[in-house]
Amino acid sequence: MRIEFSSSIREIDAADWDSVVRESGAPVFYEHAYLTAFEQAPLTDVEAFAYFVVRDGDKPVAVTPAYLQTAPDPLRRLHEAYPEARDQRALLSHAWHCYDTRVPATAEVLPRLLDAMIRTASIFKAQWCGFQNVRRGSDLSVALRANGLPARHLAARWATELGSYEHYLARLSQRARANLRRNERRAREAGVVTEVVGVEDAALDEITLLCDKTATRYDNGGFFSGPAFAKFVTALGDLAHVVEVRQHGRLVAAGVCLTDATRFHTWRCGVDYAVDGRYSPYGVLFAESIRLAIRLGRTTLEDGRGNASFKRRHGLHPCPLDATLIRI
Repeated sequence: MRIEFSSSIREIDAADWDSVVRESGAPVFYEHAYLTAFEQAPLTDVEAFAYFVVRDGDKPVAVTPAYLQTAPDPLRRLHEAYPEARDQRALLSHAWHCYDTRVPATAEVLPRLLDAMIRTASIFKAQWCGFQNVRRGSDLSVALRANGLPARHLAARWATELGSYEHYLARLSQRARANLRRNERRAREAGVVTEVVGVEDAALDEITLLCDKTATRYDNGGFFSGPAFAKFVTALGDLAHVVEVRQHGRLVAAGVCLTDATRFHTWRCGVDYAVDGRYSPYGVLFAESIRLAIRLGRTTLEDGRGNASFKRRHGLHPCPLDATLIRI
């Protein structure tokens, strides 16, 4: 086996890379097209890109991206777990915008990859190296701890399995089910319409402003780089679906959703609660996102991090996420 390093994803054959990603069942955040979009329009400050491909002969058997950053923590969760790493360079896999970190692999090659990442981190003069948003109890989590990387809790991501929409509703409490139905009825009465569009037809300038305002309201204003967001979403192409919710033509909610083979990711949203009528535009967006996931044949809804009370009430389940860093 040999490990290849590249400083740009565009130097790596997409079919080679994606063959490992899809065989391992890794999420959309690892697909070549997603990484290409992120490299073209980074959503946070990145000093250097690093991509590792492990080959057994000519066959790729493992891949992983990593990013050199001095401020890798736009939500401040990483530095709550590792205060000693604040304002220090770190080579991390994956970027914070991925909430399901994996090492796509078809062989037990993690020790080799770790060695390559640590050596690369040293060359970059980074003080830290490791992984963030690793699902607790996963094979990767167990393997990282076995290789000397301790785990510290970051947050939880939320997900649920999907069948039909009626089956989804049936799993909720009577109150939650009634609230969703009542909200949709009130929204219709208030003249609200929803539309699902591709990125080429989405009102990305409007959506960017709405998402930025929403993030600022929840003290997450540094999570996305506004100017890069529209460029990044456009570059995603068919990986992304945009849900627009409008009242009398005014955008009151929007979501950028991502898809892979089995999962539907409600990846970023914006909401304006100053609406005409007694309804929640976020509730409308959430219900339409579930319907879209089901129409697209995806069997798992991934609803990101945060907003725990709403997500628990609406049938999603928490998955604890850890960071596993070592000092170089």
